[in-house]
Amino acid sequence: MPDLDMSPYGAFVWPAWAISAVVLGALAARALLAARRWSAELKRLEADQPAEDRR
Repeated sequence: MPDLDMSPYGAFVWPAWAISAVVLGALAARALLAARRWSAELKRLEADQPAEDRR
């Protein structure tokens, strides 16, 4: 089992890990939301396009 006790450095290391995890989670959530918006916009644009232009 790894030793997770970092004695004097734990007060700096663990919050840094937590902040990094929160930032990475927020970036992933933002990317997923943007992808959903882009997908919905693409579907809307494809639906607005006349049938003869679709291929």
